[in-house]
Amino acid sequence: MPRILGSAILSAAMALPGLIPSAHADSAPESGIISLRYLSYRDKQPGLDRITVSAPSLYILFPVGREWAFSGSRVMDSVSGASSRYHSSISGASRMHDTRQANDFNATRYFERATLSIGAANSTEHDYKSEAVNVTGTVSSEDNNTTWTLGFGNTNDSINPVNNIVVNEKKHTRDYLLGLSQVLTPNDIVQASMTYANGHGYFNDPYKMVDNRPRDRSQSAILAKWNHYLEGDSVLQSSCRYYWDNYGIRGDTLALNWVKPLSNGVTVSPSVRYHTQSAANFYYDPVYDPLLGAPFPLGFLSNPTGFYSPDQRLSAFGAITAGFKISKSMAGGWEADMRADYYQQKSGWRWFAKGSPGLEKLTAIILQLGLSKKF
Repeated sequence: MPRILGSAILSAAMALPGLIPSAHADSAPESGIISLRYLSYRDKQPGLDRITVSAPSLYILFPVGREWAFSGSRVMDSVSGASSRYHSSISGASRMHDTRQANDFNATRYFERATLSIGAANSTEHDYKSEAVNVTGTVSSEDNNTTWTLGFGNTNDSINPVNNIVVNEKKHTRDYLLGLSQVLTPNDIVQASMTYANGHGYFNDPYKMVDNRPRDRSQSAILAKWNHYLEGDSVLQSSCRYYWDNYGIRGDTLALNWVKPLSNGVTVSPSVRYHTQSAANFYYDPVYDPLLGAPFPLGFLSNPTGFYSPDQRLSAFGAITAGFKISKSMAGGWEADMRADYYQQKSGWRWFAKGSPGLEKLTAIILQLGLSKKF
């Protein structure tokens, strides 16, 4: 099935993978890296355990001379649980188990004050296949205090749900990125990026009984970051993101992360993130048949456009994520880390406006373990 986790916690900042603007060196990394990671994700609503994800992954980065660096990763994850057919109503037909294999590869050429990266990725599930390519370029000023980033990506998806609602449906998306990284002072670096994605094709959730979305979707986001270095070598990282799309969703995300080195190679990093958004124009509230009751919906009948969806991710809500990471650097280039995040989403937490009524709160726990080696 299409990878649907039921919450925004695992989503990136609407930018292409690897296309977040940052300061770049003039030469390839001096050391290679091999990293093993394991991610565990579990979300639930009151009285209902929903989605569980287990995802081991492998990442390798190796430089070739001073001008080239190559990287690649492989993820094999397993998803099981119950995906709601309407809002939070579950039927026996919605139980599922799926596995996904995803790979990506990236090659970067380093020039004097510039880089050029080309990447490719693919993802395969039994009912969903995706292939993508991207190109990213950076140009830095002579003093390396200013870096511009420009990126483009192209993705083609093929959808074949097991319920045969559609057969060999397609989705095509193009992504664009413009970014700027600027060193302001010896202790301050700011970054800003603008992303735009334009997609055409099949955007419905084929496993929801009443779900019909437009076949065109445009998504835009502006992201600003500020890294401030404090006494004691700690770093305070803050970010603000504004998102909008042609579905009518408007979202704001604020995040704060503190990176604090301790003794003996230990680093801790607590973080907090708040997200708020409006509902899609065609999202309908849980209004059910007065005789049959839930889960037989009537809300979609009130939308004159002919588009409708009960997907909770398209509703109006607020969400808070609290996280903590600890890492340990060891002899021989080894490093181990562990991260835990707790996510909770409620309609009543929407900022300065009412959230969508009638929805149960959603909570998620995300655990990550990592082990890496420089060579």
